[in-house]
Amino acid sequence: MATGLKIKNVSKVWNPDGPSPVPAVRSLSLDVELGEFVVLLGPSGCGKSTLLYIVAGLEDATEGAVTFDGLEVTDPSPERSLIFQEAALYPWLTVRDNITFGLKIAGDSPRKMDEAAERLLRLVGLNGAGDKRPHELSGGMRQRAALARALAVEPKVLLMDEPFAALDVQTRARMQAHLLNAWEKSKASVLLVTHSIEEALALADRVIVFTARPGQIKAEIPIEAARPRDMRSDEMIALARQCEALLGEEVEKSFKEQESL
Repeated sequence: MATGLKIKNVSKVWNPDGPSPVPAVRSLSLDVELGEFVVLLGPSGCGKSTLLYIVAGLEDATEGAVTFDGLEVTDPSPERSLIFQEAALYPWLTVRDNITFGLKIAGDSPRKMDEAAERLLRLVGLNGAGDKRPHELSGGMRQRAALARALAVEPKVLLMDEPFAALDVQTRARMQAHLLNAWEKSKASVLLVTHSIEEALALADRVIVFTARPGQIKAEIPIEAARPRDMRSDEMIALARQCEALLGEEVEKSFKEQESL
């Protein structure tokens, strides 16, 4: 029986044997249920992305462990797809070929790849763009293609590192809607990193607020409101103020630390 994602007492120290070790994350524990949408919110440099890379299997924890479905995470896996801030598409491939790249590596048939490409192009709103190259797309369209590529391998966990940070406000809002639509259809668990309080509240089942470095969990904020959410409602305004107060304290600590260096 699937047991979801479990992060247990994870710590990460960069350059641990050097003259200036840097603690990124300290004794952090977090469970993400199957199909849950969790957002990590915190000041810059607090270890959010580091934790994401440990969950992806791209970095090793200094202490603690990450498990998924009861098995310890030690390497990258198609079960855990990672989307970066930049779309990182292969520029020499068409959008269609970018989307099906993982399926081709896995040895899937041309028919299955074609079916997956058509389904995912429709899902992320890129109908008619399958034969274009990445340079022919806008930033938002490239991120939609990256989302489609991540979903093509049918991951059980979707990891997203500030995927919409470089987009304008209107495009960002549309991308959030595409993401929610894709998430609801895929049933994957999502762990998303952002600096945006509004984005966190618009998307998450649960917002995890990090402390300043080394990152620890300062607060967990569940959000019960149905999606799409009215960000001007009294409920969402109150949650935003709560997040602002929690985050403001940690941003201030982070600035003071930097000023002391």
